[in-house]
This record gives sequence, C-alpha cells and structure tokens, in this order.
Amino acid sequence: MSGKQRWLPDQHGAWAMLAVPFLAGTFLAPRPTWWQLALFGAWLLGYVAAFHAQQWLRLRRNSRNPRAAGRHVRPAQAFGAAFALLALPLAWRFPWLLAAAAAAAPFLAVTTWHAARNRERALLNGLAAVVPACGMLLVALRLGGGDPADGWRPALACLLYFGGTVPYVKTMIRERRSRAYHRASVGYHAAALAVAAWLSPWLAVPFGLYLVRAVLMPRRRPKVAVVGAVEVVASAALLTALLLVF
Repeated sequence: MSGKQRWLPDQHGAWAMLAVPFLAGTFLAPRPTWWQLALFGAWLLGYVAAFHAQQWLRLRRNSRNPRAAGRHVRPAQAFGAAFALLALPLAWRFPWLLAAAAAAAPFLAVTTWHAARNRERALLNGLAAVVPACGMLLVALRLGGGDPADGWRPALACLLYFGGTVPYVKTMIRERRSRAYHRASVGYHAAALAVAAWLSPWLAVPFGLYLVRAVLMPRRRPKVAVVGAVEVVASAALLTALLLVF
C-alpha cells in the first residue's frame, strides 16, 4: 500500500458528497469570505480524521492482524491536529458553528457505530453520512452572510441526489443482481424527480437524467471506473444546476 493510500481514504464517492453541497452554499452566499475556505479545509480534514479513527476502531475490534488498526493512528492524529488548528479559530470567531457541529454529532455516532461493527456498507450508514454533508450547504451559506432559511431548497436537492446515490451504487456493485434493490432505487429516483421538479421545474432536467441512469446503468453492468466517472459528471451537473437555479 502506497503512502497516499495509507493517508487518504479510498472512498472516492465521498469527496463529491463533501464538496458539492459546501461549494453550492459558498457560491450562493451573498458575501463569500475567506472564512469559508478555512471552514472547507476544516471540513475535509475532519472527515479524514474521523475516517481513520473509525477504521482504527473497526480493525481493532474485527481484524485478526494486530498491526492493521495501528496504521490508522498516525493519520488520525495528524489530521485531527490539523483540523483543530482550523476549527478552533472558526469556533472562536463564529460560536454558532458549535451548534452546527452538535447537530451533526448524532450522524457521526451512527457511522461510528456501524464502523465498529464492520457494517459500513449498510444502507443506514450511507444515508447517515449524507445528511450532515448536505447540511453543510446551510452552514457555508450562513458563513457567507446568507440566511439558512433561503438555502433549504438547494440543500434538499443535494439530499435528494446524494441520498439516491446510496442505493444506486449498491445496484451497480454489491447488489447488482438484486431486482428488489433495482426496483427500490428506480422508485426512489422517480420520487426524487417529482420532489425536485416541485422545488424548481429546471431541476427536473438533471433529476430526470439521474432517473434514466438508475434504470439503465445496472443493466449494462459497466466497470467500477465507469460508474465513478458517471458520478463525477452527475455531481458536477448538480452543482451547476443549483448555481443556475438558485
């Protein structure tokens, strides 16, 4: 395993989920500020630190290799320290960020519980990770002088999309032979299309494409790299749509 692989999480789909809602909130804010850049750094560092801490807990409880958990200690400490260097000044300058962190804490507890029991692929675990990530749109918006009440529609659109990626990706990889999962994924995306169109008729365009993707892609069984590339394009389309619509 290379040094990069030891330090950076291999959950490639998570990076889009971390970035798109935050960037949407940043660019939708009336007064973008450098504080948002600092918060974005803290957000990414906190994710990586939590990832390594959870992997340490998972492997310590479930691995037969006594050294497996140990390789996550230094990354967790390093990224945790870097997170603190950015987070503490932010919390001092904007104490309301502590309330936002408290709101995210139950979701972190859910993902930690699943990691400890080696059930990170569980549907609930994936959905628990999506909610705080999409909530960061509201946090970034407020930090840039916006009213979070004005951000609920783009935040909900993010939740609709990234929530749908959880069952969809399962139909492409681990549950690719499950007709029940495929039907559930298609049903979810159809409902998401209806809600997105209610939020804004223009959102029916990307969400219509997401529905088509959910219907057709599992039948074609493309390679994992192709699945990832499609999701990169889909995430970029969501960000573009949010900035144009809202």
